[in-house]
Amino acid sequence: MELLPTIWFVAIAVLWTGYLFLEGFDLGVGMLMKMFARNNTDRRVLLNTIGPVWDGNEVWLLTAAGATFAAFPLWYASLFSTLYLPLLAVLAALIFRAVAFEYRGKVDSERWRNRWDWAIAVGSFVAAFGIGAALALTTTGLPLNGNGDRVGGPMAWFSGYALLGGFGVVAFALVHALAFLALKTDGDVRYRARRWFVRLVPFAVLPMFGWMVSVQFLSGKPWTWALVAAAVIAVVLAWRLARAGSEGRAFSALGAFILCATASIFGAAFPVVIPSTLDPAFNLTISNASSSDYTLGLMSIVAAVGLPLVIAYQSWTYWVFRRRVSAAHIPEAHGFLPAIAGKVMNPKDNTPATSTPPGD
Repeated sequence: MELLPTIWFVAIAVLWTGYLFLEGFDLGVGMLMKMFARNNTDRRVLLNTIGPVWDGNEVWLLTAAGATFAAFPLWYASLFSTLYLPLLAVLAALIFRAVAFEYRGKVDSERWRNRWDWAIAVGSFVAAFGIGAALALTTTGLPLNGNGDRVGGPMAWFSGYALLGGFGVVAFALVHALAFLALKTDGDVRYRARRWFVRLVPFAVLPMFGWMVSVQFLSGKPWTWALVAAAVIAVVLAWRLARAGSEGRAFSALGAFILCATASIFGAAFPVVIPSTLDPAFNLTISNASSSDYTLGLMSIVAAVGLPLVIAYQSWTYWVFRRRVSAAHIPEAHGFLPAIAGKVMNPKDNTPATSTPPGD
């Protein structure tokens, strides 16, 4: 087995694991904006828990996609062209979600905020579902011919595996967000998040387990089956720790679950990067889909310098914003007057006035 393609297959699996762990909870927090939060203060608490980190978490998505493009161009081309429509929906969802974060607090109006809250919730759901479907299909198979081209119409990718992976990531993101909120907030939001987590986690991980077991039956190995067992233990441990009120350890145990899950899935699929559902002879592997050794070697040097820097600055960000957030930290929402030509006029007497910052 070639060394550099193997190293980059592992690196891409690590990048996707990092994305699911970090972006998982902030996509889940976005979905909980309409499912869990009871009022505007609760929603602002939720937003403030992920406000400093959500955009940094998306770096892992860009890096995973970019690494796939550079290290395995045929993997990238076949996956992204076959899944053109769902990945376009993911892109649109992430854009609307990002815009909603910025614009939600610009007007002190319940109607205005409600529209952006829905944009955050729906955008988070579509992004989580689309990424989960894409990862499930790259490990279970797509209708590819000998050239790596899609066979069939634009919906040829749609299958039970796509639904399993999509709902697997959505459900994981929701309980991961609840564990994060129990760890990162205080007061009513904290205790409700912990109660919801204890009630939901045994059921929410079932689609992810379905995906794991499906891949094991397709191409599992003894050590990847052992990782499935480790994932079961991690979930049970997370549930017990949450019940005991040990929120930090419960969050870490759920992180161990997604680590074991992705390791078992990618490990079982290796060395195939996309199985062909038409003929195993058409499978894309690390050998026939990779770039040259020169390209992979140069990428390895860049990654050896860049990846530790990314991890360092993200770790520093989480350390700086490690404190809990509660409703007591949230000021009352208020509007602001936009500055026009550098001066804001008081509408009552047409005298200069000072604008105030937005409510969020």
